[in-house]
Order: sequence, then C-alpha cells, then structure tokens
Amino acid sequence: MDLGLRDRTYLHTGATRGLGFATARELVADGANVVLTGRTEQSALAAAATLGERALGVAADNADPDAAARLIATARERFGRFDGVLISVGGPAPGSAADNTDEQWRSAFESVFLGAVRLARTAAAELTEGGVIGFVLSLSVHEPIAGLTISNGLRPGLAGFAKSLSDEVGPRGIRVVGVLPGRIATDRMAQLDALSGDPERSRARNTATIALGRYGEPAEFGRTAAFLLSPAASYLTGVMVPVDGGAGHGF
Repeated sequence: MDLGLRDRTYLHTGATRGLGFATARELVADGANVVLTGRTEQSALAAAATLGERALGVAADNADPDAAARLIATARERFGRFDGVLISVGGPAPGSAADNTDEQWRSAFESVFLGAVRLARTAAAELTEGGVIGFVLSLSVHEPIAGLTISNGLRPGLAGFAKSLSDEVGPRGIRVVGVLPGRIATDRMAQLDALSGDPERSRARNTATIALGRYGEPAEFGRTAAFLLSPAASYLTGVMVPVDGGAGHGF
C-alpha cells in the first residue's frame, strides 16, 4: 500500500528514541523527510544520522515559546515544504496526587501541555490543505493509570484541545489526530515497571491485562502513527487511536 508519504516533510518533536524515533524511522522508510528534535543537539544529530539524508536533527525544548516557528522555518529551509507535525514529549514525572509537587506540575504543564498547544497552534497557521497535526498522548486520555497522576491530568486536556482544533481547521482541509500508546516495550516503560521494585512481576501483571498477551514493539506504534500522518488517512480527523494490544476496556 502506497501511503503517499514520498517527499512530504514532517516535524517530529521528541523523536530521538522510543516511540518518536520508531515513527520517524517509518516515515523516512516510506520516503518522507523528517525534522526531528531532541533535548540536546548531540542526541538529535545522532538520531538523524541513523536515519540518513532525509532526516535532520535539531535541539529544541517544547517549552520554548520560540521553538515552534523556528522548527517549521527549518523544515522549509532544508526540505522546501512543511506538511505536518507529530508532537511528542517525554512523560511527566510519575507519582501520586499526594506526592507530586507544584513544581513538577508546573514543569509538565509548560512542556507537555502548553508546549504542545503552542506547536499545534503555530503549525495550524502554517499548514495548507492536506496538512496534518498529530499528538502522541496516552491511554490515560480514557483511563487513569496508577502512579501517573500528572499524565492523567494533562493528557485528557490535550485530547480535548485536539478535538476542538480539528473542528476549527477541518474546513481548511487540515486534519488533527491523536495516537494513544499502551504498554510498548521502550526504555520509558522499563523505567515505569522498575518503580514497582520488581520489574518482572510488574511486566507479567500488566501483560495479563492486554488482550494480545504481550507488550507492543516500537515499530508497531511507529507504523500506525506514520499511517495517520499520511495522505492514506485523508478522511480521519478528530480521532484518538489506541495502539494498546487490546488493553483498553472501552469501545
């Protein structure tokens, strides 16, 4: 199946490893160009070098108010066009409602929430018909996840923003989508399992709740995200797509 990605150019934040890198790899494999960001220049350049000449690595912080316009300008300067953005940030600090501090909430709001809103808003002003804005969120959009209170608070709000944005930019032919990863075998997931004090037991317990009976692979998430960003998904907008192996309990 031809997804129609060849020579299209996407900005992808937080894409130096894990789910972000897996998506960038799938986009490049189908002929797209990717401007990927990381927190440090070294990590961004290393990830881009792994993907080849269709990838450009740039250091950027989603919380930086100037980052969005700079990154879009960089995409146009390097590849001559800008077709969409996939907004992904690192997970906020774990913890309970009683334990998370004001500073942890404030920091997460600036990067996870406001930074994402700013990137999407800037992209919406720059995109034309056929453009797409994607968000990497979490199953916490639908169901709270124990030990991830900040994520439980912020991710559903971003899903609501995405839905509102899809209504506003839809008449211009611009799509807005969300991807909700479940338990995918990344370094982040290994860290979360380790918080229990018994990583193997935690993984076994979590695996038992997944219909397919296993954690997902990053490439499985990446292929889904690449499809949603592609012209092949041209009639999908305002949706939150779970990539969870059947872990979610809703319809």
